[in-house]
Amino acid sequence: MDLTIAAAADEAPPAPAEELPKLSNIGTRALILEAPGAFDLLQQRRILALADEVATWPGVAEVVPGVTNLMVIFAEPPRDLQACRRALAEAWRRLPPKPLASRVIEIPVIYGGELGSDLAAVCAYSGQLREEVIRIHSSGTYTVCCLGSSPGFGYLHGLDPKIFMPRKTVPSLRMLAGTVTIGGMQAGVSVSTGPNGWNAIGFTAVSMFDLARDTPALLAPGDIVRFTVERVEP
Repeated sequence: MDLTIAAAADEAPPAPAEELPKLSNIGTRALILEAPGAFDLLQQRRILALADEVATWPGVAEVVPGVTNLMVIFAEPPRDLQACRRALAEAWRRLPPKPLASRVIEIPVIYGGELGSDLAAVCAYSGQLREEVIRIHSSGTYTVCCLGSSPGFGYLHGLDPKIFMPRKTVPSLRMLAGTVTIGGMQAGVSVSTGPNGWNAIGFTAVSMFDLARDTPALLAPGDIVRFTVERVEP
């Protein structure tokens, strides 16, 4: 055995313990767990696994997965809140990440034009040509992290950093449902018409939420989304 390697191994510092999630009270009937570290898809898969298990616990009325967080709502204020916090932390350590669903949803997009009015701003901020922004956006593979903000709105992970675009400081007052957007490092499709601080780069006629469907929301956490180019407007 190489004594130099053995000595180095003996002197190596122990591996750091896993950073624990942050737990906060929300009123008297809810807790929110926030995943530690920087956002990545692995942490989100752990959030989804935790949501599946906690939803089966006695006394839990609802679980609401968010982007790297999970809100747990109890039917009644827990008698031992600390025990609930410990159980959540233990489940976070124990559970493996949830496998992603294999369902792939394609969304055709009309890029640019009046309904993609922020495409020029995305080009200016990123330094990319219009055709390149469209190519990058439409060639990406996006994962639905969670639904929120409005019924059926999916927060999509997988945006290429080359077309990162901060959210607007002054939101658009009337962005139409179906607007294809970029907000920071996430992509999305507006579900309802109204104020919106994300950047509009196109439009789709696909309905993201329809009460007439058996399952009103088109997307679900873990789904894979791909955008396709229907056409490009000036």
